[in-house]
Amino acid sequence: MKKLKATKRARIGIYTMGLKTYWSQFTGLRERMLEYGGFIAKKIEEMGAEVFFYGLVDSEEEGRKCGEFFNEKGVNLVFAHAGTYVTSASVLPVHQICKAPVVILNLQPTAKINYLQTSTGEWLAHCGACPVPELANAFHRAGVAYRCINGLLGMDYTPKISVTDENTAERPEAKRAWKEIGEWVQAAEVKAALQYCRFGFLGNNYSGMLDLYSDFTMIQAQTGAHVELLEMCDLDRMMGEVTEAEIEEKKKEIEGFFTISDDVSADPLAQKPTKEQLDWSAKVAAAQERLVKEYRLDGLAYYYHGAPDGAYEKLQSGFIVGHSLLTAKGIPCAGEGDLKTCLAMKICDIVGKGGSFCEIVVTDYEEGTILLGHDGPFHLAIAQGKPLLRGLGVYHGKQGTGVSVEAKVRAGEITNLGCTQTADGRLKFIITEAEATDAQIMTIGNTQTHVRFHKDPDAYMDEWFAQAPTHHFAMSVGHNGRLFEKIADLLGVTAVVLDK
Repeated sequence: MKKLKATKRARIGIYTMGLKTYWSQFTGLRERMLEYGGFIAKKIEEMGAEVFFYGLVDSEEEGRKCGEFFNEKGVNLVFAHAGTYVTSASVLPVHQICKAPVVILNLQPTAKINYLQTSTGEWLAHCGACPVPELANAFHRAGVAYRCINGLLGMDYTPKISVTDENTAERPEAKRAWKEIGEWVQAAEVKAALQYCRFGFLGNNYSGMLDLYSDFTMIQAQTGAHVELLEMCDLDRMMGEVTEAEIEEKKKEIEGFFTISDDVSADPLAQKPTKEQLDWSAKVAAAQERLVKEYRLDGLAYYYHGAPDGAYEKLQSGFIVGHSLLTAKGIPCAGEGDLKTCLAMKICDIVGKGGSFCEIVVTDYEEGTILLGHDGPFHLAIAQGKPLLRGLGVYHGKQGTGVSVEAKVRAGEITNLGCTQTADGRLKFIITEAEATDAQIMTIGNTQTHVRFHKDPDAYMDEWFAQAPTHHFAMSVGHNGRLFEKIADLLGVTAVVLDK
Protein backbone atom coordinates (compact mmCIF):
# COMPACT_ATOMS: atom_id res chain seq x y z
CA MET A 1 0.00 0.00 0.00
CA LYS A 2 1.38 3.44 -0.93
CA LYS A 3 2.73 5.46 1.99
CA LEU A 4 0.83 8.61 2.89
CA LYS A 5 4.05 10.48 3.68
CA ALA A 6 7.59 10.13 2.39
CA THR A 7 10.15 9.18 5.03
CA LYS A 8 13.01 11.58 5.66
CA ARG A 9 16.16 10.17 4.05
CA ALA A 10 19.37 9.68 5.98
CA ARG A 11 22.20 12.11 5.20
CA ILE A 12 25.48 10.18 5.23
CA GLY A 13 28.97 11.68 5.29
CA ILE A 14 31.87 9.61 3.95
CA TYR A 15 35.59 10.23 3.73
CA THR A 16 38.64 8.11 3.01
CA MET A 17 41.76 8.55 5.12
CA GLY A 18 45.42 8.35 4.16
CA LEU A 19 48.83 9.90 4.83
CA LYS A 20 49.65 12.90 2.62
CA THR A 21 53.35 11.98 2.52
CA TYR A 22 52.49 8.75 0.67
CA TRP A 23 51.06 10.43 -2.41
CA SER A 24 54.41 11.65 -3.77
CA GLN A 25 56.17 8.46 -2.73
CA PHE A 26 53.84 5.90 -4.33
CA THR A 27 52.41 6.65 -7.77
CA GLY A 28 48.68 5.96 -8.11
CA LEU A 29 48.04 5.31 -4.40
CA ARG A 30 46.09 8.54 -3.88
CA GLU A 31 43.85 7.85 -6.89
CA ARG A 32 43.38 4.27 -5.74
CA MET A 33 42.16 5.45 -2.31
CA LEU A 34 39.68 7.80 -3.98
CA GLU A 35 38.43 4.96 -6.16
CA TYR A 36 37.78 2.80 -3.10
CA GLY A 37 36.04 5.66 -1.31
CA GLY A 38 33.91 6.42 -4.37
CA PHE A 39 32.88 2.76 -4.56
CA ILE A 40 31.68 2.89 -0.94
CA ALA A 41 29.81 6.16 -1.53
CA LYS A 42 28.04 4.74 -4.60
CA LYS A 43 26.98 1.57 -2.78
CA ILE A 44 25.53 3.56 0.12
CA GLU A 45 23.78 5.96 -2.25
CA GLU A 46 22.09 2.92 -3.84
CA MET A 47 20.60 2.17 -0.40
CA GLY A 48 18.51 5.33 -0.70
CA ALA A 49 20.55 7.67 1.49
CA GLU A 50 21.75 11.16 0.60
CA VAL A 51 25.52 10.75 0.40
CA PHE A 52 28.16 13.45 0.83
CA PHE A 53 31.61 12.12 -0.07
CA TYR A 54 34.32 14.53 1.03
CA GLY A 55 37.22 12.68 -0.54
CA LEU A 56 40.55 12.31 1.23
CA VAL A 57 41.41 13.33 4.77
CA ASP A 58 45.20 13.20 4.83
CA SER A 59 46.21 16.07 7.13
CA GLU A 60 44.93 18.07 10.11
CA GLU A 61 43.88 20.85 7.73
CA GLU A 62 41.78 18.48 5.61
CA GLY A 63 40.28 16.99 8.77
CA ARG A 64 38.98 20.39 9.84
CA LYS A 65 37.65 21.14 6.37
CA CYS A 66 35.91 17.77 6.29
CA GLY A 67 34.22 18.35 9.66
CA GLU A 68 32.96 21.73 8.49
CA PHE A 69 31.75 20.20 5.20
CA PHE A 70 29.71 17.56 7.05
CA ASN A 71 28.22 20.20 9.35
CA GLU A 72 27.16 22.25 6.32
CA LYS A 73 25.44 19.19 4.86
CA GLY A 74 23.72 18.29 8.14
CA VAL A 75 24.81 14.64 8.06
CA ASN A 76 23.23 12.14 10.46
CA LEU A 77 26.09 9.63 10.37
CA VAL A 78 29.72 9.55 9.19
CA PHE A 79 31.53 6.56 7.69
CA ALA A 80 35.27 6.98 8.19
CA HIS A 81 36.92 4.73 5.60
CA ALA A 82 40.35 3.56 6.73
CA GLY A 83 41.93 3.31 3.29
CA THR A 84 45.54 3.20 4.41
CA TYR A 85 47.64 4.44 7.31
CA VAL A 86 46.92 7.97 8.57
CA THR A 87 47.92 9.85 11.69
CA SER A 88 45.14 10.15 14.24
CA ALA A 89 45.86 13.89 14.45
CA SER A 90 44.58 14.20 10.87
CA VAL A 91 41.30 12.40 11.56
CA LEU A 92 40.33 13.53 15.05
CA PRO A 93 39.45 17.11 13.98
CA VAL A 94 36.70 15.76 11.69
CA HIS A 95 34.80 14.44 14.68
CA GLN A 96 35.62 17.25 17.07
CA ILE A 97 33.96 19.65 14.62
CA CYS A 98 31.17 17.38 13.32
CA LYS A 99 29.36 15.65 16.19
CA ALA A 100 27.47 13.13 14.05
CA PRO A 101 28.03 9.49 15.12
CA VAL A 102 30.98 7.81 13.40
CA VAL A 103 31.52 4.29 12.09
CA ILE A 104 35.08 3.32 11.10
CA LEU A 105 35.18 1.12 7.99
CA ASN A 106 38.14 -1.26 7.90
CA LEU A 107 37.38 -2.88 4.53
CA GLN A 108 40.35 -4.65 2.98
CA PRO A 109 40.19 -4.70 -0.85
CA THR A 110 41.58 -8.23 -1.23
CA ALA A 111 41.23 -11.50 0.62
CA LYS A 112 44.92 -12.27 0.14
CA ILE A 113 47.75 -10.14 -1.18
CA ASN A 114 50.11 -11.39 -3.88
CA TYR A 115 53.10 -11.89 -1.61
CA LEU A 116 55.74 -12.36 -4.33
CA GLN A 117 54.73 -9.33 -6.44
CA THR A 118 53.58 -6.89 -3.74
CA SER A 119 55.53 -3.63 -3.48
CA THR A 120 55.37 -1.21 -0.56
CA GLY A 121 52.80 0.91 -2.39
CA GLU A 122 50.68 -2.17 -3.14
CA TRP A 123 50.82 -3.23 0.50
CA LEU A 124 49.79 0.23 1.68
CA ALA A 125 46.65 -0.02 -0.48
CA HIS A 126 45.59 -2.98 1.65
CA CYS A 127 46.61 -1.94 5.17
CA GLY A 128 43.41 -0.18 6.26
CA ALA A 129 43.49 -1.99 9.62
CA CYS A 130 46.82 -0.37 10.50
CA PRO A 131 45.50 3.03 11.75
CA VAL A 132 42.37 1.72 13.47
CA PRO A 133 43.94 1.00 16.91
CA GLU A 134 45.50 4.49 16.91
CA LEU A 135 42.17 6.05 15.94
CA ALA A 136 40.35 4.07 18.61
CA ASN A 137 42.76 5.28 21.26
CA ALA A 138 42.57 8.91 20.17
CA PHE A 139 38.77 8.85 19.92
CA HIS A 140 38.48 7.26 23.36
CA ARG A 141 40.73 9.83 25.00
CA ALA A 142 38.91 12.67 23.23
CA GLY A 143 35.47 11.42 24.25
CA VAL A 144 34.38 10.55 20.69
CA ALA A 145 32.17 7.45 20.59
CA TYR A 146 33.00 5.17 17.66
CA ARG A 147 31.86 1.93 16.08
CA CYS A 148 33.89 -0.27 13.74
CA ILE A 149 33.12 -2.65 10.87
CA ASN A 150 35.81 -5.07 9.72
CA GLY A 151 35.67 -7.14 6.55
CA LEU A 152 36.25 -7.03 2.80
CA LEU A 153 35.50 -4.10 0.50
CA GLY A 154 33.35 -6.23 -1.78
CA MET A 155 34.23 -4.80 -5.19
CA ASP A 156 33.09 -6.77 -8.24
CA TYR A 157 36.20 -5.95 -10.28
CA THR A 158 39.95 -5.47 -9.81
CA PRO A 159 41.51 -2.03 -10.42
CA LYS A 160 44.14 -2.02 -13.18
CA ILE A 161 46.85 -0.92 -10.76
CA SER A 162 46.35 -3.95 -8.51
CA VAL A 163 48.54 -7.07 -8.66
CA THR A 164 46.03 -9.27 -6.79
CA ASP A 165 42.38 -10.35 -7.09
CA GLU A 166 40.08 -7.69 -5.60
CA ASN A 167 36.80 -9.18 -6.79
CA THR A 168 35.44 -10.04 -3.32
CA ALA A 169 31.75 -9.17 -3.72
CA GLU A 170 30.60 -12.74 -3.11
CA ARG A 171 32.83 -13.50 -0.17
CA PRO A 172 31.07 -13.84 3.21
CA GLU A 173 33.40 -11.28 4.80
CA ALA A 174 32.17 -8.68 2.31
CA LYS A 175 28.50 -9.62 2.58
CA ARG A 176 28.65 -9.49 6.37
CA ALA A 177 30.35 -6.10 6.34
CA TRP A 178 27.85 -4.62 3.88
CA LYS A 179 24.93 -5.99 5.86
CA GLU A 180 26.31 -4.09 8.87
CA ILE A 181 26.78 -0.94 6.80
CA GLY A 182 23.20 -1.24 5.52
CA GLU A 183 21.90 -1.54 9.08
CA TRP A 184 23.77 1.60 10.13
CA VAL A 185 22.28 3.46 7.16
CA GLN A 186 18.80 2.31 8.18
CA ALA A 187 19.48 3.33 11.77
CA ALA A 188 20.52 6.78 10.57
CA GLU A 189 17.32 6.96 8.53
CA VAL A 190 15.27 6.24 11.67
CA LYS A 191 17.09 8.96 13.60
CA ALA A 192 16.63 11.44 10.74
CA ALA A 193 12.96 10.55 10.27
CA LEU A 194 12.03 10.74 13.95
CA GLN A 195 13.45 14.26 14.21
CA TYR A 196 10.79 15.35 11.70
CA CYS A 197 7.95 13.10 12.91
CA ARG A 198 4.61 14.30 14.28
CA PHE A 199 2.81 11.80 16.51
CA GLY A 200 -0.84 12.47 17.20
CA PHE A 201 -2.25 11.70 20.65
CA LEU A 202 -6.02 11.43 20.28
CA GLY A 203 -8.15 11.36 23.43
CA ASN A 204 -6.27 9.95 26.40
CA ASN A 205 -4.83 6.78 27.91
CA TYR A 206 -6.95 3.88 29.06
CA SER A 207 -7.47 4.88 32.69
CA GLY A 208 -5.31 2.97 35.15
CA MET A 209 -2.77 1.54 32.69
CA LEU A 210 0.18 3.10 34.46
CA ASP A 211 2.76 1.48 32.16
CA LEU A 212 1.32 3.32 29.14
CA TYR A 213 1.50 6.83 30.54
CA SER A 214 4.20 8.74 28.66
CA ASP A 215 6.09 11.95 29.30
CA PHE A 216 5.57 13.89 26.05
CA THR A 217 8.48 16.24 26.76
CA MET A 218 10.87 13.32 27.28
CA ILE A 219 9.64 11.65 24.08
CA GLN A 220 10.59 14.77 22.12
CA ALA A 221 13.82 15.28 24.07
CA GLN A 222 15.04 11.76 23.30
CA THR A 223 13.78 11.27 19.73
CA GLY A 224 13.10 14.74 18.32
CA ALA A 225 9.51 13.75 17.50
CA HIS A 226 6.71 16.25 18.13
CA VAL A 227 3.53 15.12 19.91
CA GLU A 228 0.35 16.82 18.69
CA LEU A 229 -2.53 16.66 21.19
CA LEU A 230 -5.83 16.01 19.44
CA GLU A 231 -9.46 15.96 20.57
CA MET A 232 -12.34 13.79 19.44
CA CYS A 233 -14.01 16.95 18.17
CA ASP A 234 -11.13 17.29 15.68
CA LEU A 235 -12.03 13.91 14.24
CA ASP A 236 -15.75 14.71 14.44
CA ARG A 237 -15.08 17.79 12.32
CA MET A 238 -13.43 15.56 9.72
CA MET A 239 -16.54 13.34 9.74
CA GLY A 240 -18.59 16.36 8.72
CA GLU A 241 -16.27 17.06 5.78
CA VAL A 242 -16.05 13.52 4.37
CA THR A 243 -17.58 13.16 0.90
CA GLU A 244 -19.54 10.22 -0.50
CA ALA A 245 -16.74 9.67 -3.01
CA GLU A 246 -14.24 9.27 -0.17
CA ILE A 247 -16.51 6.78 1.60
CA GLU A 248 -16.91 4.72 -1.57
CA GLU A 249 -13.15 4.71 -2.06
CA LYS A 250 -12.69 3.43 1.48
CA LYS A 251 -15.24 0.68 0.90
CA LYS A 252 -13.18 -0.48 -2.10
CA GLU A 253 -10.00 -0.43 0.01
CA ILE A 254 -11.70 -2.49 2.72
CA GLU A 255 -12.98 -5.04 0.19
CA GLY A 256 -9.51 -5.28 -1.36
CA PHE A 257 -7.53 -5.76 1.83
CA PHE A 258 -9.90 -7.76 4.03
CA THR A 259 -12.05 -10.85 3.92
CA ILE A 260 -15.48 -10.17 5.38
CA SER A 261 -16.29 -12.94 7.85
CA ASP A 262 -19.35 -15.06 7.13
CA ASP A 263 -18.38 -18.10 9.20
CA VAL A 264 -19.77 -19.03 12.59
CA SER A 265 -17.48 -18.04 15.46
CA ALA A 266 -17.27 -19.82 18.79
CA ASP A 267 -17.88 -16.43 20.37
CA PRO A 268 -21.46 -15.20 19.98
CA LEU A 269 -20.10 -11.66 20.27
CA ALA A 270 -17.83 -12.11 17.21
CA GLN A 271 -19.91 -12.69 14.10
CA LYS A 272 -20.29 -11.44 10.54
CA PRO A 273 -20.21 -7.63 10.48
CA THR A 274 -23.41 -5.96 9.38
CA LYS A 275 -23.62 -3.67 6.36
CA GLU A 276 -24.26 -0.77 8.72
CA GLN A 277 -21.09 -1.56 10.70
CA LEU A 278 -19.00 -1.77 7.51
CA ASP A 279 -20.46 1.45 6.11
CA TRP A 280 -19.73 3.25 9.37
CA SER A 281 -16.17 1.90 9.47
CA ALA A 282 -15.62 3.16 5.91
CA LYS A 283 -16.84 6.65 6.80
CA VAL A 284 -14.75 6.78 9.96
CA ALA A 285 -11.71 5.53 8.00
CA ALA A 286 -12.14 8.36 5.51
CA ALA A 287 -12.29 10.87 8.38
CA GLN A 288 -9.22 9.32 10.02
CA GLU A 289 -7.20 9.77 6.84
CA ARG A 290 -8.35 13.39 6.62
CA LEU A 291 -7.20 13.92 10.23
CA VAL A 292 -3.78 12.47 9.49
CA LYS A 293 -3.33 14.66 6.43
CA GLU A 294 -4.56 17.87 8.07
CA TYR A 295 -2.23 17.51 11.06
CA ARG A 296 0.61 16.01 8.98
CA LEU A 297 0.85 13.01 11.29
CA ASP A 298 3.42 10.22 11.07
CA GLY A 299 1.82 8.07 13.78
CA LEU A 300 -1.17 8.08 16.11
CA ALA A 301 -1.76 6.88 19.68
CA TYR A 302 -5.44 6.95 20.58
CA TYR A 303 -8.11 5.96 23.06
CA TYR A 304 -11.49 7.39 24.01
CA HIS A 305 -13.82 6.39 26.80
CA GLY A 306 -16.85 8.63 26.62
CA ALA A 307 -20.37 8.58 27.95
CA PRO A 308 -22.36 5.42 27.13
CA ASP A 309 -24.30 5.78 23.87
CA GLY A 310 -22.69 9.19 23.23
CA ALA A 311 -21.79 10.43 19.75
CA TYR A 312 -18.05 10.03 20.36
CA GLU A 313 -18.52 6.47 21.61
CA LYS A 314 -20.15 5.65 18.28
CA LEU A 315 -17.33 7.42 16.47
CA GLN A 316 -14.60 5.42 18.22
CA SER A 317 -16.46 2.18 17.54
CA GLY A 318 -15.36 2.51 13.90
CA PHE A 319 -11.67 3.08 14.63
CA ILE A 320 -10.05 -0.32 14.08
CA VAL A 321 -10.49 -0.79 10.34
CA GLY A 322 -9.36 2.72 9.44
CA HIS A 323 -6.41 2.58 11.80
CA SER A 324 -5.32 -0.72 10.23
CA LEU A 325 -5.42 0.91 6.80
CA LEU A 326 -3.40 3.86 8.08
CA THR A 327 -0.83 1.54 9.69
CA ALA A 328 -0.37 -0.18 6.32
CA LYS A 329 0.21 3.25 4.75
CA GLY A 330 3.09 4.09 7.09
CA ILE A 331 1.06 5.83 9.82
CA PRO A 332 1.21 3.35 12.75
CA CYS A 333 -1.78 3.54 15.08
CA ALA A 334 -1.53 2.28 18.67
CA GLY A 335 -4.57 1.76 20.88
CA GLU A 336 -5.11 2.62 24.54
CA GLY A 337 -3.02 5.77 24.09
CA ASP A 338 0.26 3.81 24.04
CA LEU A 339 2.60 6.41 22.57
CA LYS A 340 5.78 4.47 23.38
CA THR A 341 4.58 1.44 21.42
CA CYS A 342 3.48 3.73 18.60
CA LEU A 343 7.10 4.90 18.50
CA ALA A 344 8.30 1.27 18.33
CA MET A 345 5.82 0.58 15.51
CA LYS A 346 7.05 3.63 13.62
CA ILE A 347 10.66 2.50 13.89
CA CYS A 348 9.71 -0.93 12.49
CA ASP A 349 7.80 0.71 9.65
CA ILE A 350 10.59 3.14 8.70
CA VAL A 351 12.97 0.21 8.14
CA GLY A 352 10.34 -1.71 6.16
CA LYS A 353 9.74 -4.49 8.69
CA GLY A 354 6.07 -3.89 9.56
CA GLY A 355 5.37 -3.25 13.21
CA SER A 356 2.10 -4.68 14.52
CA PHE A 357 0.53 -3.77 17.88
CA CYS A 358 0.85 -6.72 20.28
CA GLU A 359 0.61 -7.98 23.85
CA ILE A 360 0.49 -11.44 25.46
CA VAL A 361 -2.74 -13.23 24.52
CA VAL A 362 -2.25 -16.70 26.03
CA THR A 363 0.40 -19.46 26.30
CA ASP A 364 0.13 -22.76 24.44
CA TYR A 365 2.27 -25.18 26.44
CA GLU A 366 1.65 -28.06 24.04
CA GLU A 367 2.89 -26.08 21.03
CA GLY A 368 5.58 -24.42 23.14
CA THR A 369 4.43 -20.99 21.94
CA ILE A 370 3.04 -17.75 23.28
CA LEU A 371 0.16 -16.18 21.34
CA LEU A 372 0.82 -12.48 20.76
CA GLY A 373 -1.69 -9.99 19.37
CA HIS A 374 -4.32 -7.41 20.29
CA ASP A 375 -7.90 -6.33 19.68
CA GLY A 376 -6.93 -3.30 17.62
CA PRO A 377 -5.16 -2.20 14.41
CA PHE A 378 -3.01 -4.67 12.51
CA HIS A 379 -0.16 -4.07 10.05
CA LEU A 380 -1.67 -5.50 6.86
CA ALA A 381 1.70 -5.65 5.07
CA ILE A 382 2.97 -8.49 7.29
CA ALA A 383 -0.19 -10.61 7.43
CA GLN A 384 -0.38 -14.36 6.88
CA GLY A 385 -3.04 -14.34 4.18
CA LYS A 386 -5.91 -11.88 4.05
CA PRO A 387 -7.02 -10.45 7.41
CA LEU A 388 -10.61 -11.19 8.44
CA LEU A 389 -13.14 -8.61 9.59
CA ARG A 390 -15.54 -9.61 12.35
CA GLY A 391 -18.36 -7.69 13.93
CA LEU A 392 -17.90 -7.47 17.71
CA GLY A 393 -20.86 -7.15 20.01
CA VAL A 394 -18.57 -5.65 22.65
CA TYR A 395 -15.01 -4.30 22.79
CA HIS A 396 -13.80 -6.16 25.86
CA GLY A 397 -12.83 -3.83 28.68
CA LYS A 398 -14.05 -0.86 26.67
CA GLN A 399 -17.30 0.74 25.58
CA GLY A 400 -19.01 0.36 22.24
CA THR A 401 -19.30 -2.23 19.48
CA GLY A 402 -18.04 -2.40 15.92
CA VAL A 403 -15.76 -4.15 13.43
CA SER A 404 -12.44 -5.71 14.42
CA VAL A 405 -9.54 -7.42 12.63
CA GLU A 406 -8.71 -11.12 13.04
CA ALA A 407 -5.29 -11.95 11.60
CA LYS A 408 -1.81 -13.26 12.30
CA VAL A 409 1.67 -12.26 11.25
CA ARG A 410 3.10 -14.45 8.51
CA ALA A 411 5.10 -17.49 9.62
CA GLY A 412 8.86 -17.15 9.82
CA GLU A 413 11.42 -14.99 11.55
CA ILE A 414 10.10 -12.11 13.66
CA THR A 415 11.54 -9.58 16.09
CA ASN A 416 9.60 -7.93 18.89
CA LEU A 417 10.55 -4.36 19.75
CA GLY A 418 9.28 -3.15 23.09
CA CYS A 419 9.68 0.47 24.18
CA THR A 420 9.33 1.17 27.87
CA GLN A 421 10.24 4.04 30.20
CA THR A 422 12.56 3.67 33.16
CA ALA A 423 12.15 5.19 36.62
CA ASP A 424 14.44 8.08 35.65
CA GLY A 425 12.29 8.91 32.61
CA ARG A 426 14.55 7.43 29.93
CA LEU A 427 13.29 5.34 27.05
CA LYS A 428 14.46 1.73 26.89
CA PHE A 429 14.20 -0.84 24.07
CA ILE A 430 13.56 -4.52 24.79
CA ILE A 431 14.44 -6.65 21.75
CA THR A 432 13.64 -10.32 21.10
CA GLU A 433 14.19 -12.39 17.96
CA ALA A 434 11.87 -15.40 17.61
CA GLU A 435 9.82 -17.46 15.15
CA ALA A 436 6.17 -17.01 14.18
CA THR A 437 4.40 -20.32 13.48
CA ASP A 438 1.27 -20.96 11.44
CA ALA A 439 -0.86 -22.55 14.17
CA GLN A 440 -4.57 -22.37 14.94
CA ILE A 441 -5.94 -19.22 16.58
CA MET A 442 -9.19 -18.20 18.26
CA THR A 443 -12.09 -16.84 16.21
CA ILE A 444 -12.80 -13.85 18.44
CA GLY A 445 -11.97 -10.94 16.15
CA ASN A 446 -8.49 -10.31 17.58
CA THR A 447 -5.06 -10.50 15.97
CA GLN A 448 -3.07 -13.48 17.26
CA THR A 449 0.25 -15.02 16.24
CA HIS A 450 1.85 -18.13 17.76
CA VAL A 451 5.49 -17.25 18.57
CA ARG A 452 8.17 -19.75 19.51
CA PHE A 453 11.12 -18.32 21.43
CA HIS A 454 14.55 -19.88 21.91
CA LYS A 455 13.64 -20.67 25.51
CA ASP A 456 10.44 -22.31 26.76
CA PRO A 457 7.53 -19.90 27.37
CA ASP A 458 8.00 -19.66 31.13
CA ALA A 459 11.76 -19.09 30.90
CA TYR A 460 11.21 -16.39 28.29
CA MET A 461 8.56 -14.65 30.36
CA ASP A 462 10.90 -14.72 33.37
CA GLU A 463 13.41 -12.70 31.32
CA TRP A 464 10.84 -10.39 29.79
CA PHE A 465 9.01 -9.45 32.99
CA ALA A 466 12.33 -8.78 34.74
CA GLN A 467 12.94 -5.87 32.34
CA ALA A 468 9.88 -3.89 33.56
CA PRO A 469 8.32 -3.66 30.09
CA THR A 470 5.04 -2.10 29.07
CA HIS A 471 2.54 -4.82 28.23
CA HIS A 472 2.47 -3.75 24.56
CA PHE A 473 5.22 -4.00 21.94
CA ALA A 474 5.65 -3.97 18.15
CA MET A 475 6.10 -7.19 16.15
CA SER A 476 8.29 -6.92 13.03
CA VAL A 477 9.14 -9.49 10.37
CA GLY A 478 12.70 -10.79 10.03
CA HIS A 479 15.48 -11.07 12.57
CA ASN A 480 16.24 -7.40 13.22
CA GLY A 481 17.92 -7.46 16.61
CA ARG A 482 21.27 -6.03 15.49
CA LEU A 483 19.46 -3.36 13.47
CA PHE A 484 17.33 -2.29 16.45
CA GLU A 485 20.47 -2.18 18.64
CA LYS A 486 22.07 0.21 16.14
CA ILE A 487 18.96 2.40 16.16
CA ALA A 488 19.08 2.50 19.95
CA ASP A 489 22.77 3.45 19.78
CA LEU A 490 22.14 6.43 17.48
CA LEU A 491 19.15 7.57 19.57
CA GLY A 492 21.08 7.24 22.82
CA VAL A 493 18.51 4.76 24.13
CA THR A 494 19.39 1.77 26.30
CA ALA A 495 18.68 -1.55 24.57
CA VAL A 496 18.35 -5.00 26.12
CA VAL A 497 18.34 -8.14 23.97
CA LEU A 498 16.46 -11.13 25.43
CA ASP A 499 16.33 -14.86 24.75
CA LYS A 500 19.73 -15.11 23.05
